[in-house]
Amino acid sequence: MLTVKQDLLAALAQSLEALVPGAGAKAAFESPKVAAHGDFACTAAMQLAKPLKKNPRQLGEELRSALLAQPAYVQWVDAIEIAGPGFLNIRLKPAAKQQVVKEVLAKGARFGAKDVVSTDCVLVEFVSANPTGPLHVGHGRQAALGDAICSLLSTQGRQVHREFYYNDAGVQIDTLTKSTQLRAKGFKPGDECWPTDPENPASKAFYNGDYIQDIANDFLAKKTVQADDRSFTANGDVEDWDNIRQFAVAYLRNEQDKDLQAFQLKFDQYYLESSLYTSGRVEKAVQRLIANGKTYEQDGALWLRSTDYGDDKDRVMRKQDGTYTYFVPDVAYHIAKWERGFHQVVNIQGTDHHGTIARVRAGLQAADVGIPEGYPDYVLHTMVRVVRNGEEVKISKRAGSYVTLRDLIEWTSTDAVRFFLLSRKPDTEYTFDVDLAVAKNNDNPVYYVQYAHARICSVLDKEGTDVASLRDVDLSPLATEAAQPLMLLLGKYPEMLTAAARDFAPHDVTFYLRELAAAYHSYYDAERILVEDEAVKKARLALVAATAQVLHNGLAVLGVSAPRKM
Repeated sequence: MLTVKQDLLAALAQSLEALVPGAGAKAAFESPKVAAHGDFACTAAMQLAKPLKKNPRQLGEELRSALLAQPAYVQWVDAIEIAGPGFLNIRLKPAAKQQVVKEVLAKGARFGAKDVVSTDCVLVEFVSANPTGPLHVGHGRQAALGDAICSLLSTQGRQVHREFYYNDAGVQIDTLTKSTQLRAKGFKPGDECWPTDPENPASKAFYNGDYIQDIANDFLAKKTVQADDRSFTANGDVEDWDNIRQFAVAYLRNEQDKDLQAFQLKFDQYYLESSLYTSGRVEKAVQRLIANGKTYEQDGALWLRSTDYGDDKDRVMRKQDGTYTYFVPDVAYHIAKWERGFHQVVNIQGTDHHGTIARVRAGLQAADVGIPEGYPDYVLHTMVRVVRNGEEVKISKRAGSYVTLRDLIEWTSTDAVRFFLLSRKPDTEYTFDVDLAVAKNNDNPVYYVQYAHARICSVLDKEGTDVASLRDVDLSPLATEAAQPLMLLLGKYPEMLTAAARDFAPHDVTFYLRELAAAYHSYYDAERILVEDEAVKKARLALVAATAQVLHNGLAVLGVSAPRKM
């Protein structure tokens, strides 16, 4: 039906162009708010009525007559009705809707996807957790979002680069090092020195999870840890601050690798914050801002004139003690992204980073290196509450103060975690119900969608059907009322993907899959598939096979499996 819709749009553009030169570029269809009103709606008559100084309903009549004379409309359209002040409601012939079944079966896993449209690569930065502990459920939401957005962009013909930015410098790493050092010396949370250590004013923020003791034990045992981007061997010297720091970071990099592997997620590159300092990129960015006259000194600090770029107040770049505030390396990092050739960048971050957006963008504009306004794009997400046995779970023994991503996967499954964490808009609060995620009933959305796929596979396997043999069957038996909604919904899949990719909205895919699963279950209840009439049976098998393929494709975008048996 995608081809049918393109043919109809081309004919609409031609008719509009004949009415008003230039109007053809605005040819578009909408989905009627009430399904009974038709398959497509067109509001062009109302939009053109004023410039043409015509009654919109009268113009609608003219447009209707012009369309009905177009070969594509003769072939695929059953009727065009005028409603209200000039709406055109278009009803397709059953044969038009049946075309989508052929398209799905012909394209298979590529249905809904576009060919490569650009050699430019989109960089998507996500997770980017500090290497100071296991990944928590908030990181899990970010991992699911980032990976699904990458997949969505790929369906639109874009090349995608997945990047993880490691904040391996600063106060938090010092806190991790001190926490590990104290554990290695035999101290633990609750000991007198733990919250009152005079060497660390931020000692109340020490990390208390059991994993710190595990790091200390392996450090004393002089073990070697291997992560995706590093390997390090401890020397066991509890006074060697730098050795403890490097070992602790490498240890937690390894732990986070395990979290990501459990989530079936891989990155193309890990970018270290420390490299921005050692390479001189931070200092170079600061000097560029100073040379451009975008900074000033006040109260012993260096300030960025960020109000020149829409920020609500100027921001401190370099504090009185000579250290940089956290957004400064972010500016250097994004200049590096631009210079590496990534001219579209999407950052997936928590809503606590909202204030960073204006500062980073201001710094990039002030640097004047050719970066356009609005760079980079941001997708912000809220944190996640976890409920189990009717009560909120806040603490993990592994982490000490939060539920980890691996906890959630172990309690449920990778499929459930991914689907659930993508089932709402990123900026809305979400409560992850562990009991619902393991329930095998229709209330569990991932089970409901996967079961629809498995149910279809069961029918195909029972009949011993080779899907390839269904590609050329006669689909005319699918003219029944029960089959129409399912075919129409299949035809909406490519446009849904395009819109979801444009809006960075993988939750739209979960909504669509739930709707498609419901449409299939309704169809299954309305019409027997394995009937005696061979022609009818083949047509219905083709329809459900196409439905299984689209369910499979949509789940793949989310990183969720499509089981054949359940």
